[in-house]
Amino acid sequence: MPQQHGPAIRAFFDEPTNTVSYLVSDPATQRGAVIDPVLDWDNRSGEADTRSAQAMLDAAAADGIAIDWVIETHVHADHLTAAPWIKARTGARIGIGAGVTKVQTIFRPVFGLDDLLPEGGDFDALFQDGDTFAIGSLVAEVMHTPGHTPACMAVRIGQDVFVGDTLFMHDYGTARCDFPGGDARTLFRSIRRLLDLPPETRLWMCHDYKAPGRDRFAWQSTVAEQRAHNPHVKDGTTEDEFVAFRTTRDAKLAAPALLLPSIQVNVRAGRFPAAEANGVRYLRIPVTPKRPEAVPP
Repeated sequence: MPQQHGPAIRAFFDEPTNTVSYLVSDPATQRGAVIDPVLDWDNRSGEADTRSAQAMLDAAAADGIAIDWVIETHVHADHLTAAPWIKARTGARIGIGAGVTKVQTIFRPVFGLDDLLPEGGDFDALFQDGDTFAIGSLVAEVMHTPGHTPACMAVRIGQDVFVGDTLFMHDYGTARCDFPGGDARTLFRSIRRLLDLPPETRLWMCHDYKAPGRDRFAWQSTVAEQRAHNPHVKDGTTEDEFVAFRTTRDAKLAAPALLLPSIQVNVRAGRFPAAEANGVRYLRIPVTPKRPEAVPP
C-alpha cells in the first residue's frame, strides 16, 4: 500500500567531522531508524566517546521512538560509526549496501583485517538495489549510488531521500571519487539517477562544509535546486565534463583526517579489533615511505 504520510526527521550535526546523522521515525507507529551515527573520536589520544550517539537515543526516548534500524549509507572515511553501540542498546539491526563486500575485499589486505566475517557478516542486512525495509508503516527503498565508494546507497522514503555522500548541498557540489573502488563516471550516473526523481523531492545530505558566502551549515536540498544550481552536476553538465573536473580536483585533495581509523572500524560495522593480551585494542597505520630509505630496515 502507498504511504499516507511522511517520516518525522531530526538532524544531528557533528561539526568536528562535518557529518549529519538522522533520526527518522514513523509518526503513526513511533518506530524509527538512525542513519549514519557518529562515534566521537579523538585521533590524538585514541579516545572514543558516545556523546553524539547518546544525544540521538535521548531524543528518541523523549519522543517515545523505538529504534529498529541503524543504516549506513556507505563505509565512511571521515568519521567512525556508533552503529554497534546503538545496536547494543536498542536491538536495532545494522544495514548497508551489498557493495560493502567489495570494500572489504579492497581493504582486508591493507589493514590485515583477518577477523572480518564472511560475506559482510559483520552487518545484519546487506541491501540490494531496489530492496525495501520497514520503519513502522513507512516503506524505505534502497537506491544503489556507487561512485564515491562501491557500497554507497541512498534511502528513499516517499518524497525524502537520504543521499549519503553522493551529493553535497546544491551550492557546494559533489563527493570525491579517488578512494579505492571509486569512479567518477559511475558517480555521475548515480547522481543523475537521483536527479531524475520528481523536482520537489527533498534530499538530505550526510555532510556540509558551508559553501563560500553561506554563513551557516545546511543539509537539506531538493532535486530542483540541485539541477538548477549544483556547480558540478547542474543540468547541462555532460558526463565527460564531470569526469574531467572530478579527476583533476580529486588529484589535489588531501586524505581525510580520520581516514585510517574510520575505514578499518567502519568496514567491520563499527566493531573494533579484539583486545591484545594487555587488554588494549589497537588500530593499524600502514606505512608508505615516499623513498625507500625513509623507513630503515
